[in-house]
Amino acid sequence: MTDDDWQQQRARAVAHHGAELDRRRAAEAEQATALIEQFVADARTRNVPVEPLRARSYSGRSYRTPLRGWYLNSDRSIAVGDDGRYYSLLVPPSAAGWLTGVTPQPQPPRLIVGEGARDGESIPLAKLLERRLTAG
Repeated sequence: MTDDDWQQQRARAVAHHGAELDRRRAAEAEQATALIEQFVADARTRNVPVEPLRARSYSGRSYRTPLRGWYLNSDRSIAVGDDGRYYSLLVPPSAAGWLTGVTPQPQPPRLIVGEGARDGESIPLAKLLERRLTAG
């Protein structure tokens, strides 16, 4: 096997693994989105009030957002908007953000929130959603 053959074979393997990872993440996001859609429907049925969502920079500064919804964790860094989308409310510091606010972008939801994070804290999305519904 020549170096060129080996490099081509390796490139194909990397591409295959990347495509498979993308496929798994898309399937996971689809399942998590279904959980979130059910949560939003249940929250509305139970009249769980929405509230204005605030974002926080990595340094701790708080910013207004145009979003309304439900916080899912105690540090208020993860939320579901009343639009049914999943948001990470940790944002980069913004010089103008304190005046104009910030607009976090929706993220693809994961079935295990915090999986792979350095702090080692992970929890199933379904459990977070159920806790929030139970808390009212």
